Amino acid sequence: MYVIMVYDVQVERVSKVLKIARRYLSWVQNSVLEGQLTRTQFLRLQKEVRQVIDEQADSVLFYTLRSAQDLRRVHLGLQKGGPEFFV
Repeated sequence: MYVIMVYDVQVERVSKVLKIARRYLSWVQNSVLEGQLTRTQFLRLQKEVRQVIDEQADSVLFYTLRSAQDLRRVHLGLQKGGPEFFV
């Protein structure tokens, strides 16, 4: 499955969430990562993120698609991240 992860967490947890997410996904933009994962990897990612966030103060969204081919992206402005940032 293709996963897009978007997070909005308190500043003291940003680096922890990003470090976990980059083990599984590629950084695209501030607080946005994406990539192809197996179901097991996706469940593991969710578990690891859940262990570091405060569910009363932080928010993490996961969008899932069957594959990258299902994704249509329109980009405006400065491109951040990209293939050179693959994990």
